[in-house]
Amino acid sequence: MENVVVGYNSMNGGLKTTSRDEMMGEVQNHNLSVKNKKIKKPRFAFQTKSQVDILDDGYRWRKYGQKAVKNNNYPRSYYRCTHEGCNVKKQVQRLSKDETVVVTTYEGMHTHPIDKPNDNFEQILHQMHIFPNHPIPIPFN
Repeated sequence: MENVVVGYNSMNGGLKTTSRDEMMGEVQNHNLSVKNKKIKKPRFAFQTKSQVDILDDGYRWRKYGQKAVKNNNYPRSYYRCTHEGCNVKKQVQRLSKDETVVVTTYEGMHTHPIDKPNDNFEQILHQMHIFPNHPIPIPFN
């Protein structure tokens, strides 16, 4: 087995050696840990006064889940953008403290233009409050 120098210890003046197999194992472990790290997608939360839970934002969504949330009378719904190759998700939940307010949280950026024009979009924008860094606590359980 061939040894390879991988470091020098100045405290004792010695060289640290390891086998090529050990070194390759360490490299593979490092590559696996880098692959497993999640890349954070941008998140934006909107609070909107609305009687309906789902606002027409011009994109098409598919609901993939819903769950009850602690300390809230209203469930949280989960949606994915239906455009092929687009990985944007959104969560929709009504506030229990003020049931006229719907919080919509988008995760990611769309990779395509808006699917359908919306005549009410400007009206919806006037109702929205944008919170890009979640200054209000929004549970994501």
